[in-house]
Amino acid sequence: MAPLRSLLAAGLFLFSSVNAHFSLDTPKPLEGDNMNEELEPNAPCGGGVPDLSKNDLTDFHVGGDSVHWQLGHPQANFLVRATLDSKAEGKWTQLFPIVQQSFRGDFCEPVVTAPKEWAGKKGFISIACAAPDGFLFQCAAVNFVSGSADAPKSCTNGTQVTGSFVNDASLTALLDGGSGTTTSPSPSQSTSTGAASALYIPSGSLPLGSLAVTAAMVVLGAALL
Repeated sequence: MAPLRSLLAAGLFLFSSVNAHFSLDTPKPLEGDNMNEELEPNAPCGGGVPDLSKNDLTDFHVGGDSVHWQLGHPQANFLVRATLDSKAEGKWTQLFPIVQQSFRGDFCEPVVTAPKEWAGKKGFISIACAAPDGFLFQCAAVNFVSGSADAPKSCTNGTQVTGSFVNDASLTALLDGGSGTTTSPSPSQSTSTGAASALYIPSGSLPLGSLAVTAAMVVLGAALL
């Protein structure tokens, strides 16, 4: 029985580890559906290789477009930034106030804007996450286009997800220092230092993937008893 219990414990740990970071859904990430979470701490784009001469680009409306990610941690802070640099090596501009997400699951902000003068240019949108286990990064290669876009029906949030604007010096430092450092943020930096206001949170259901993982963990936990 001991070997089986050890195997189930290892499986439970694996489920927890696989869902421990975050994934970018919209805009389309550089890694597509094949994100390597082990490379996610690598600035500026995790396992994605930023190169505008090779990357597939999607349109992003400078007047307002949606940004959607999924978080596997109980809480983390997020910086949405962008650059016109062809290799994403620096010159980062903040597109949205830093967001602190509480509870695991989907988070979608339907209206993220970019500088109007960027319309007609190519660049990268990067999501930098200050999580309990350090900095995490994902990027999307985009065509900045004029106008605004209606949020898709998929732009919904987990039913228990909440968000607020916060100050986070560790994330703000990534704007002036190019792609930034990959050292772990201190606890005082990665937590809220004064929420400014509540975010607009579209209603939605907790994603089926999260429910499936939760159910699997419950089954594994019960087997260990």
